[in-house]
Amino acid sequence: MVTISLCMIVRDEEYALERCLLSIHDLVDEINIIDTGSVDRTKEIARKFTENIYDFEWIDDFAAARNFAFQHATKDYILWLDADDTIEEEDRLRFKLLKQVLTAAIDRVTMPYNLGFDNAGKVTSSLRRNRLVRRACGFQWIGPVHEYLNAWGPALDSDVCVTHKKEKTYTDRNLKIYQKRQEAGEEFSIRDLYYYANELRDHRLDEQAVVYYDKMLNSGQGWIEDNIQACLKMSECYGRLANKDMQFSSLTRALLYERPRPDVSCAIGAYFFEEKHYETAIFWYRQATEVPQPATMGMVNNATSTWYPHLQLCLCYDRTGQFEAAHTHNEIALTYNPAHPSLLYNRNYFAEVHKLGHTS
Repeated sequence: MVTISLCMIVRDEEYALERCLLSIHDLVDEINIIDTGSVDRTKEIARKFTENIYDFEWIDDFAAARNFAFQHATKDYILWLDADDTIEEEDRLRFKLLKQVLTAAIDRVTMPYNLGFDNAGKVTSSLRRNRLVRRACGFQWIGPVHEYLNAWGPALDSDVCVTHKKEKTYTDRNLKIYQKRQEAGEEFSIRDLYYYANELRDHRLDEQAVVYYDKMLNSGQGWIEDNIQACLKMSECYGRLANKDMQFSSLTRALLYERPRPDVSCAIGAYFFEEKHYETAIFWYRQATEVPQPATMGMVNNATSTWYPHLQLCLCYDRTGQFEAAHTHNEIALTYNPAHPSLLYNRNYFAEVHKLGHTS
């Protein structure tokens, strides 16, 4: 059976680290904790699980810290996690099976990274990450912020999920790192342009964000997943800037890269819904229900191909007086998300006002 080193970088994670390590400590053969400057009980908690605790002076470079962590691995494979990640019980069982069948013929294992959840705990958004890599390959992390593991070669797409449970509030740390690099005259990579634009957007600096999304897209060198997301996010920025023409132009720009995926169709449908062009909105929301989600390493929002477009179709048909169709789509949405309060409210509305279906 292969052996695994867990390598983590942490800082002030006293509220999350123990939960993470409890979920994984007995599944790995070595735990290396790299502390980048904690002033709380992080190290004390880490010592419950390992003596391999190393200090790394923080230099505003996540890739440097993660590469330092990887240097301390001694086992066959390296697993990386953040302190606010966990391996849920069903995934612990899958991990045990994975460890039994994994061989040196596999250089990297991808795992779904579950990021968003609905009220019932079902996964709404996830993406695949290179999560477990063969140490002998010497793969490196790249990028001071929003870093990525530059891994290639024979891969296994595992069903072991990593669950993200972020509890810390978002800060402007990443934005400041980008701004510091910009002020130093550093030339940004295509990936940097995209993630800097994301940071600007997240901080409602929309006028600056659209500039960097445009630079990234105009390069013609972006990853297709980032290109599509850049169009959607740029449209959102223009919407907040009350620039309707550019809002719509940004949405349709996403169609240059691939046939309309569910998230793109829902976004275009939302544009026409806001404009009260309900029949056109219906076309796009129906499109979202008919095209399957792509198999991709990029972000996938499951809601856009399941309950959400049916909820929006319900609203569109209700606005146009087609109440039976509206009721039908609300009921379809409930099969995907049976506890959603808006859907339950709609069910009662159709029963009481239009005598369709029945209250539960």
